Amino acid sequence: MGILNVTPDSFSDGGEFLRADAAVAKALQMVEDGAAIIDVGGESTRPGASPVSVEDELDRVIPVIEALTARIDVPVSIDTSKPEVMLAAVKAGAGLINDVKALRTDGALQQAAQLGVPVCLMHMQGQPPTMQQAPQYSSVLEEVKAFLAERIQACVDHGIPKQHILIDPGFGFGKTLEHNYELLGHLRELQQLGCPLLVGLSRKSMLGALTGRKPEQRVAASVAAAVLAVERGANVIRVHDVAETADALKIMEATRSGVQ
Repeated sequence: MGILNVTPDSFSDGGEFLRADAAVAKALQMVEDGAAIIDVGGESTRPGASPVSVEDELDRVIPVIEALTARIDVPVSIDTSKPEVMLAAVKAGAGLINDVKALRTDGALQQAAQLGVPVCLMHMQGQPPTMQQAPQYSSVLEEVKAFLAERIQACVDHGIPKQHILIDPGFGFGKTLEHNYELLGHLRELQQLGCPLLVGLSRKSMLGALTGRKPEQRVAASVAAAVLAVERGANVIRVHDVAETADALKIMEATRSGVQ
């Protein structure tokens, strides 16, 4: 999954793809590099991020989704928590809803169920403006697992088939460095929930904390984290650096199954 942030303030690439033509060019390059999904987002969810109005988010993402769905064959997903944006994005051609709030915004669960597209449910403790101030867990793995199980059941109860649900443990969303690495080390245990795992580790601060590198310098660490996540059962890897990640995963897959 290639990340396409149509935002001025995302932590790694904020402001780079605000113009629709720049966003489309970036997406086309990611598809050429091996992206199987393009994830379009119009609101930053980095720690400390400020909320964006529905109107601003729509103005950012809808022209890009419309342009992309006319030009690429891979699915486009919409990274949003707002039911109004979900509706407009799916009408524009998006085929997946990727929600960091796990469809907990008022009306989001009902809207997603009506739209009938797959959904990704992410765990987050707190809200983006304050989530990294003092995250605490008695057991991060068990609490994340219980939260995702509850959200899966809520979706099923509202008519979303379980086979249409992906889950994301939410690395960096209300978690300390230790919490993040504990989750990565035990990622396979989340497979017990019976849904594909989507993992977003690309360029995140948990990598910078160990390497001392700025976001744009964390490519090697991001690729290493992606390989570790796939080895531990991740099905979808959400990344900025598609070509490098795709190359690494080709090597891993050849090692697993032999070169055909």
